[in-house]
Amino acid sequence: MNYPRSFQNLVDCFKRLPGIGGKSAERLAYYILSMDKEYVDDFSKTLATIHENIHYCKKCGHICENEICDICMDENRDQSVICVVEESKDVFAMEKVKEYNGLYHVLHGTMSIIDGKTMDDLNISSLFNRLDDSIKEVIIATNPTRDGETTALYLAKLLAKRDINTSRIANGLPIGSNIDYADELTLLKSLEGRKKI
Repeated sequence: MNYPRSFQNLVDCFKRLPGIGGKSAERLAYYILSMDKEYVDDFSKTLATIHENIHYCKKCGHICENEICDICMDENRDQSVICVVEESKDVFAMEKVKEYNGLYHVLHGTMSIIDGKTMDDLNISSLFNRLDDSIKEVIIATNPTRDGETTALYLAKLLAKRDINTSRIANGLPIGSNIDYADELTLLKSLEGRKKI
């Protein structure tokens, strides 16, 4: 027996989300069905307006609700250091440490032979546009995965042509892990143990 078309469409939508399989998608669809109309209306409105309300910062690429994010606009932050991360979720993870006070640059991914992503597909050119005389250090904080390491090495090679200290966060993070899953202490140790590359 098949689900009604509208219900199946909802299940199919949930299955397209990362980490959601068939059973989880069905559970989510049943949950939505059991909620009152006000909740569902609010949920659907939030989904429908996410692309209208959330933008990428024109300076660093982090998600924000304005043209420039709060971090880039904060004059109290160290304007001489940029920490390069893969995704906005990594910015939020690094901010939980409460020890880093510089700026960020979000790549929106990594180089990947398997996925066919090159440096041209990443938010790289705007990083190099930001590198003026006031920038003294670039910290590369890509995930310690094959693609993250490849991207870090490529960035380090490009940055070596500039008179800017370039460092890599230390491997307090296990190889194959993601920054946004790390606890604050591990991230702190990774930042403190970064090394020049």
